[in-house]
Amino acid sequence: MQNLPGKLGFWAQVAFIGAYVGILSTAMFVFQFGMNEMPCPLCITQRMAMIAASLGPVYIVTQALRNRLVTTRFMVGLGMAIVGAVVGAIMSTRQVELHILPGDPGYGTAIMGMHLYTWALVTFVVVLVFAGALLLFGTEFQPVAPDARWARTLAWIIVWAFIATIAINMVVVFIEEGFTMYLPDDPTGYVLLQQLGITK
Repeated sequence: MQNLPGKLGFWAQVAFIGAYVGILSTAMFVFQFGMNEMPCPLCITQRMAMIAASLGPVYIVTQALRNRLVTTRFMVGLGMAIVGAVVGAIMSTRQVELHILPGDPGYGTAIMGMHLYTWALVTFVVVLVFAGALLLFGTEFQPVAPDARWARTLAWIIVWAFIATIAINMVVVFIEEGFTMYLPDDPTGYVLLQQLGITK
């Protein structure tokens, strides 16, 4: 198949975006809304880092879809992903350290023995390995957008799902923080709703 590595590289970037859309959506809709587990400030910074790391692949995919992707832009996108992942790894490592002592139950529900912040650290390490591996191959896997209309439409849907995820997270954080400068260390409700007298 002609330019198979480039096509694989394109879908790898799309999968990257889709994975973080899924992770962020699960954290918000399942754990925060469904199980009423409010994210702490460190949790929010990890969500922000996931968004920041995903901006690199979004940049790469949109440039490829517009036939504007060149090597320098590909490298810039990978660099954005690396910077976001490094910041996220620092934040999630800090939260792991806060709950590392024996007997500490951790913050929130554990999944397969690890809490969300530990899984967040795993995802950031995966991003670093992913971006580093692509850099090792140089331009071999530089993304090439598909020609098929359905494939291009699917890629755009995932990009727009990511943008919607950012918007929803911004609204949710504002409702949780309200008209204050800081998020509460151990949040139990939505400050904005309390400030407006909607909830106690």
